[in-house]
Amino acid sequence: MIAQIVRFKSGLSDEQVFRMYEARAPRYRSLRGLRQKYYLKFPETGEHGAVYLWESEAALKEFRKSELGRTISTTYRIQGASDVRLAEVLLTLHPD
Repeated sequence: MIAQIVRFKSGLSDEQVFRMYEARAPRYRSLRGLRQKYYLKFPETGEHGAVYLWESEAALKEFRKSELGRTISTTYRIQGASDVRLAEVLLTLHPD
């Protein structure tokens, strides 16, 4: 399993970002290979972000090519570069 951790500064208000999270969530629920997504707000910096848990690197690559993946920057009016990090998940506390 692959964890993808994303942080970004948005040109939208917090309320607008949250509304976009809600509006796009059903599309994420239907993605093959996405086991979980946590939507984040970093109060100390004002950034938003997410933690994605992917079944495989192939699933992540497929998402990045999709319309949903390609429209993240414009949807959230991302300012500057996003901070994106990947990690292998070695162990989970709670089984699926």
